[in-house]
Amino acid sequence: MSTTSDLLDDPADPYEGGIEVDEQDARRVSPAAWLEGVKDRLDAWATRVTYGR
Repeated sequence: MSTTSDLLDDPADPYEGGIEVDEQDARRVSPAAWLEGVKDRLDAWATRVTYGR
């Protein structure tokens, strides 16, 4: 019983200190980052077609 109560009183925080991921690494594997580039190119194309620029 004392072992269980010791664990419950002071749980270890697995996220203590935070989780750091390099932004470049996150963009390399993130589908959202890939789609953002596609969206930007599509928006630029639509602007050129719409306004003739």
